[in-house]
Amino acid sequence: MLNIILAVLVFGLVVLVHEFGHFLLAKINGIGVVEFSIGMGPRLCSFQKGETRYSIKILPFGGSCMMVGEDADDPDPKAFNNKPVLGRISVIFAGPFFNFILAFLFAIVIVLSIGQDTAYVYGVSEGTPAAETDLMPGDKVVEINGQKIRTYRDIMLYMMSHSGREVELTYQRPADGSWENGGDYEERTISITPEYSPEAGTYLMGISFYNIYEKPDSIAGIIGDSLYEVNYCIRSTFISLKMLFTKQIAADEAVAGPVRIVSMIGGTVGESREAGGTAILLTLSYWCLILSASLGIMNLLPIPALDGGRLVFLLIELVRGKPIDSEKEGMVHMAGLACLMALMVIVLFNDIRSLL
Repeated sequence: MLNIILAVLVFGLVVLVHEFGHFLLAKINGIGVVEFSIGMGPRLCSFQKGETRYSIKILPFGGSCMMVGEDADDPDPKAFNNKPVLGRISVIFAGPFFNFILAFLFAIVIVLSIGQDTAYVYGVSEGTPAAETDLMPGDKVVEINGQKIRTYRDIMLYMMSHSGREVELTYQRPADGSWENGGDYEERTISITPEYSPEAGTYLMGISFYNIYEKPDSIAGIIGDSLYEVNYCIRSTFISLKMLFTKQIAADEAVAGPVRIVSMIGGTVGESREAGGTAILLTLSYWCLILSASLGIMNLLPIPALDGGRLVFLLIELVRGKPIDSEKEGMVHMAGLACLMALMVIVLFNDIRSLL
């Protein structure tokens, strides 16, 4: 039960920060906020302060920041649609942006705690494509097909999205056989064509990597590594979406709804409990990082009813100097919302089915 509670709190925190971004910029721009709520459905509890009602609702998935005149014309000077277009853009963009800030903060926690995984070769399996090259334990992979490699995860992500393709691998080898003393290194490039492994169910090069994490030794390093973690989550989200639309992965593998996400968080937290409080904190931090960055990206997609869809209309207004007819815009968002609700029902059904 504790695992599920922690999972719900993680999910709630990510949504809370997103909605708080909208709320804060709305207040800064003088826009009236009718209700700020966490959760969906009937209210569990609420209180009124000034013009705004603050609510906690029964379903801990989602939230809202309801602004005056947000979806209809309203003569109130505090109405959303009566404010300058740049102010409205800042309000809509603030939700995803605050998600990126939250992701960055949890990335700092992770980087300070364990550092970042590396791409040092541990070994080469016999009878695999990599065994036909001169790759050796201790070599450091730095590039695949022109793409810079910073961590072992970069390699896994590239191989997942370029399954079976020949790769040109660039690696570094220390001149004296060890990285401990720093010094010079030799850079080499080899070509490898991965082979399909029935056991693994995927294409493999035959390279294993050390489970080594390196911590940054400066503030600039901490910031750089933390920004990389957020960037990695953003890249993996886009790659997953691309693989979904190109049918490289099934929809039920790429898309998880709130129920399955909470279940996955609860499961990983339960597994980490034996390792102690630090392991639990890191597990929760990883989930906050992944979910927050993913939510930020998904909300910026130009889909009607989402923040990205609303930004499209506001940017059009900024360019043409006048807004699109509110009735037409409302119809587009209503249609988008209907599609999203239908998708949520399907995702919820798949979530429940996968847990049975």
